Amino acid sequence: MSDFVVYGVPGSPFMRSVLVALEEKEARYRIEVLAPGATRTPEYRRLHPFGRMPAIRHGDFHLYETQAILRYIDATFAARPLQPREPEAIGRMNQVIGINDWYLFPQVARVIVFERIVGPALFGKTPDEHAIDAAVPDARLCLGELDRLLGDQKHLAGEEFSLADILLAPQVYYLAATPEGAAILAGTALSAWLGRVGQRASMQATLPPEPLRKAA
Repeated sequence: MSDFVVYGVPGSPFMRSVLVALEEKEARYRIEVLAPGATRTPEYRRLHPFGRMPAIRHGDFHLYETQAILRYIDATFAARPLQPREPEAIGRMNQVIGINDWYLFPQVARVIVFERIVGPALFGKTPDEHAIDAAVPDARLCLGELDRLLGDQKHLAGEEFSLADILLAPQVYYLAATPEGAAILAGTALSAWLGRVGQRASMQATLPPEPLRKAA
C-alpha cells in the first residue's frame, strides 16, 4: 500500500503522536502541512468534518481521530506492537489515554501550553495569567494521578512502550517546559519517564518546529 499522508499543523502534540507511531513502525509517510486556521476550511472539513487534527490518508483510506489513527497504524504493521496483550496492561493503557483526552488536554494543556508557549510563539499573544492560574489545580490533579499510575513501572501501561506513552509524551513535553508544569513534575517518576521516552529515536525524529522549541 502507498505511504501514509499526515495532515496537520507541525508542533501539534496529537500530530506528533501519530508521527511517533509511524516512526516506531518504520513506516513511510509524508506530512501535508496545514497553516494555523486551515482546519476550518471547507477543503479540510472534507477530511475531518469536526475541524480537528490530525487526519491521515493511506491509499484510498481516510481516517481522523488520533486514537483511531494510532490503533490503525499499530494494526497495519505487525512488527513492534504498540498495544499490550495482558488484560490489566490493556486496561491501564486505555485508562491513561482517556485521562489525556478527557482531562489533561482539554482542561490543562489547551490552557497552560497555549498561553505559555503556542500563543506567544505563533501569535504574539501575552499569556492570560488568570486562565493559567485557574488551570493549575487540574494540572496538579492530572499529572499527580498519571505519576501515581506510573509508579515504579518503566512505561505507563507496564514495562513495554505503548500507545499510552505515545499519546501522553508530546503533551507532557510541552507542559514540562512551562513554569507551572515544571514545578508540578519536579522530582516525580513522570518526569523521569519523560526523560527516558524523550530519548527514543521516534521522539527525537518528531521534535516540534524550532519556534516552538525555543518558546518551550
